[in-house]
Amino acid sequence: MSESDARKGPKIIAVANQKGGVGKTTTAINLATALAVEGLKILIVDIDPQGNASTGLGVGAEQRDKTTFDLLLREAEPRDVFLPTGVERLMISPATTDLSSADLEIADNNRRSLLLRDALHQPQVESFGFDYILIDCPPSLNLLTVNAMVAAHSVLVPLQAEFFALEGLSQLMLTVRDLRQGANPELRIEGIVLTMSDARNRLSQQVENDARAYLGDLVFETVIPRNVRLSEAPSFALPILDYDPKSKGAEAYRALAKEVLKSKVAVA
Repeated sequence: MSESDARKGPKIIAVANQKGGVGKTTTAINLATALAVEGLKILIVDIDPQGNASTGLGVGAEQRDKTTFDLLLREAEPRDVFLPTGVERLMISPATTDLSSADLEIADNNRRSLLLRDALHQPQVESFGFDYILIDCPPSLNLLTVNAMVAAHSVLVPLQAEFFALEGLSQLMLTVRDLRQGANPELRIEGIVLTMSDARNRLSQQVENDARAYLGDLVFETVIPRNVRLSEAPSFALPILDYDPKSKGAEAYRALAKEVLKSKVAVA
């Protein structure tokens, strides 16, 4: 029995960090793939106007007739937006640059921060039987990211093992706190995953030590290494588990998936 059989609906996780280049989309793609390999049914919602999660899973621009933007505005049905990927049991709600104008398009809507939550709680979405929905957020704390966090049960934060990494985390944590006091009282931190870590680099080791000292159990045991094969995989529009399943990157994302599956962050 999958974890979602014991609760109502899928667990929704926003993969977010307002800093770009931290492995956010790489984490969304490969964690989703690793969960699908475990036999679970997964949806990635790409709400980053760059559409990198869509591209990274082989969904070309010509296939993105209906996108997450249409889903937000309720101008398309989920069945017309969600697309299969090359990974069994993994679907995607794709993105295009149309999302760049989303903040302006929805600014006057009195439910502007609730649009994604409403879209993902339609009966038609429930009929797909997803176990997990992962939302790949833009690298900013804009209205799209707020929509993701309002829709989510938890936030998973990729944190690059580099100088100033922890300083950049504070604004994200404040946003989570503010949303817990308002639009989404159930929101929790799923965990913080250290990415692009080089075990031979003293700085990476220091960042990891600091993160564990300051954030304790919020930091996943799994650390995602800096790995050439992991960097190459997107150029072939493949997740690392398909591109090189024996690589250190693939091993790390399989381990992260197992940690997520054991998560104590509950769905209300």
